[in-house]
Amino acid sequence: MKSHKVRTHKSSENLPRADQLAWKIAEVAADPVAVEPAIIEMIGNRIIDNAAVAAASLARRPVASARAQSIAHPLKPGATVFGLPQRQRLSPEWAAWANGVAVRELDFHDTFLAADYSHPGDNIPPILAVAQHCGLDGAALVRGVATGYEIQVDLVKGICLHEHKIDHIAHLGPSAAAGIGALLRLPAETIYQAVQQALHVTTTTRQSRKGEISSWKAYAPAFAGKMAIEAVDRVMRGEGAPSPAWEGEDGFIAYLLSGPKAEYSVALPEKGEPKHAILDTYTKEHSAEYQSQALIDLARRMGPRIGDLNRIESIVIHTSHHTHYVIGTGANDPQKMDPNASRETLDHSIMYIFAVALEDGGWHHARSYAPERANRPETIALWHKISTSEDPQWTRRYHSHDPKQKAFGGRVVVTLDDGSIIEDEIAVADAHPLGARPFARAQYVDKFRQLAAGVVHAAEQDRFLALVERLPELSAQDVASLTFSVDPEKLGDSRARGIFDWAS
Repeated sequence: MKSHKVRTHKSSENLPRADQLAWKIAEVAADPVAVEPAIIEMIGNRIIDNAAVAAASLARRPVASARAQSIAHPLKPGATVFGLPQRQRLSPEWAAWANGVAVRELDFHDTFLAADYSHPGDNIPPILAVAQHCGLDGAALVRGVATGYEIQVDLVKGICLHEHKIDHIAHLGPSAAAGIGALLRLPAETIYQAVQQALHVTTTTRQSRKGEISSWKAYAPAFAGKMAIEAVDRVMRGEGAPSPAWEGEDGFIAYLLSGPKAEYSVALPEKGEPKHAILDTYTKEHSAEYQSQALIDLARRMGPRIGDLNRIESIVIHTSHHTHYVIGTGANDPQKMDPNASRETLDHSIMYIFAVALEDGGWHHARSYAPERANRPETIALWHKISTSEDPQWTRRYHSHDPKQKAFGGRVVVTLDDGSIIEDEIAVADAHPLGARPFARAQYVDKFRQLAAGVVHAAEQDRFLALVERLPELSAQDVASLTFSVDPEKLGDSRARGIFDWAS
């Protein structure tokens, strides 16, 4: 990996293209380095993971709405959408939109956390949609996905967005554009322009994840993927982009990040160096924000030790800056303590999540968020006894570059009614690569089977999984069938109408 310094330059400096971050990203994407077997294996895992959570979310309103929008844009050859018949092909940017929402709706797929946050699996829907539409094979697909993951992870390691209240899809737009460029084997010049254009149109604020969180949290990454496809298409037709997007005098760093005097360091693979970044990422065993993964596991472990939960006087979760200020009491969001809050808001309340996990001894992607579950009087009472506190040691470990030190958990102190204390801590989730039960292919398949049960027929599940097992050898026809279909009644209620189906 080579570290690149990135800062604002005045227009009069005429920063050479070769020194711009977008060009360096484009060179990485255009580098035809082979994808190693361990990377291919993990890409297959994440394709299975995405399909698993998409199956579980098919009937939910935001997913049905996105699918209805996409159905209004048929195109041949086109791309497939989860749940629809394989023969029903849609314009690739709209297929990516529908699939992106299905993948993200339950907050249940992969994650990478460093200087900023990300869900790198969000790169897969747009890259796969373009591969299907353009008739590309499995080797091209893995090349594109490996690149999308690499660029997003490298940007997340080097550039912090959240401290400036910029949403993390500002890293996803460029990474998806780079992945599509690698998929199509586009020249560096084309990828360079597409990456900048994608950055420009996918920069939004973190209000998506603040206060009363709406369904836009699921739509935001799908929007970034859709914009990336459109950006690549425009640039392939000869159009350009705001340049230099990151370093410009009125650009991203100068006015949206740390300002004209700031300097960032972004490490990227050197020429000929394999793209390994996907191996740094991790998936979720539980359908909740990633910082809650380890704490759900800790709640499962602590519950039997505590015994009678009515004896609890208080629970303090000592944890990292991120957990405290984003999903903890440090956020100062009253909605995080409201039993009538949206699912998306409860997903970002570690107080609610820890209370339910203590009571139930686990977590379920649907039952744990049900309104009747959130409104149980005993749950509300316990929930309101829980607070978070930033601990510098957990913040340091959160930001550590040493995988053995990096941590996303915390220390929980439970005070009982007699003054006695029960405490325990956990660094990483059980499913994390360094956790008690790391996920491998068998666990990804189990997750898919569990979430697809009752939604996707067993034979269709088998067909899909068999394709993933042959991922790098798939023909273009095979890639075109890398989806699953369900019976129409499993797709939920899509009777609502919008502009695209006004006359239907």
